[in-house]
Amino acid sequence: MSGTILVATVGQAVIKSSDNGQTWHRLGLGQDIEFDAITRSLDLDPSNPERIYIGTDTGLCVSEDTGKKWVRVDSPFNGETVWKVAVDPKNPKRIFVGTGAPSRAVLWRTIDGGVTWDRAPVEIPEFCAGVSKPRLLAFSYDPTDSNNLWFGLEEGGLFKSVDGGDSWERVDSRLLWEYNSDIHSIRVLPNHGKKVIVVICVNAIYRSFDDGLTWIGVNPNEAFGLYYARATAMPAGSEDTIYLSISDGTPGTTSRVLVSQDAAATWETLPLPLQPNSCVWGMHVNPNNSNQIVIGTKYGHLFTSTNAGKSWKKEWREFSEISDVLWTSAVAEIEAGHQSVITK
Repeated sequence: MSGTILVATVGQAVIKSSDNGQTWHRLGLGQDIEFDAITRSLDLDPSNPERIYIGTDTGLCVSEDTGKKWVRVDSPFNGETVWKVAVDPKNPKRIFVGTGAPSRAVLWRTIDGGVTWDRAPVEIPEFCAGVSKPRLLAFSYDPTDSNNLWFGLEEGGLFKSVDGGDSWERVDSRLLWEYNSDIHSIRVLPNHGKKVIVVICVNAIYRSFDDGLTWIGVNPNEAFGLYYARATAMPAGSEDTIYLSISDGTPGTTSRVLVSQDAAATWETLPLPLQPNSCVWGMHVNPNNSNQIVIGTKYGHLFTSTNAGKSWKKEWREFSEISDVLWTSAVAEIEAGHQSVITK
């Protein structure tokens, strides 16, 4: 293995390892993130693997040194909970940020790397039936057209833009089954010129071949015996490969990880070394090495693969509630502060 793995947690901020999981280090003091903070979302600058963004319970923070030091990005949503950070893979100065419970769910955009922000002109429900206040969990850039964008809420709908985010249309009414406003993930796969939009709802895996006009779907309970579809990941530049987690609920007692290599048409179950203790909540593929995958469960299990999911290792360290994971090719400089060490 190589690079650095970062684990965003609920209550222990972000924890990282740069030595293949042998040691894990919590944040030091005197940062813009408290070492016992709530963190929700991780993403990185595609042009600079040391620059990492994290959504926290007090706004958006950025690190320029692979997580050693975190600085809050001044924004109109300072003090609010950020559930989603999405950096444009082709233009790192364009970033979308989604807030949510306990804050009001809002989509924000910057096109200058966080110097200025504008609020998306879109009506987002303030309350919903399932989780009281919505959380903006899902965002996706269309790799075939930079003006095409997607976002979704748990709960509150699926939205599409065809003008780079200047305007939005709500489209979840086109999905097939109930609970279609409960969106967990969105991915756009070029699929060798036959583009597929993949939308993961709480109880369904949807695909569209016409930019969201019509959809076909799979019920994961009928197809795989587990009803709750949650997280996805894709290798950088992937045409047709996508990873997916499914579970028996949230937080759940069991989970499986699937892979599709034909744009979500068919799925294969990957061989985890033991049953995860809860739903797989976070998944990430190292953008610079598609063989390196990290997944984390709601109740703190962490698994890594160095061969694109053909085999996995359960990391010895277990965590508090995991909200997101990230694997970057940059190697963090570690200053021992709060850490855990493996004993022999």
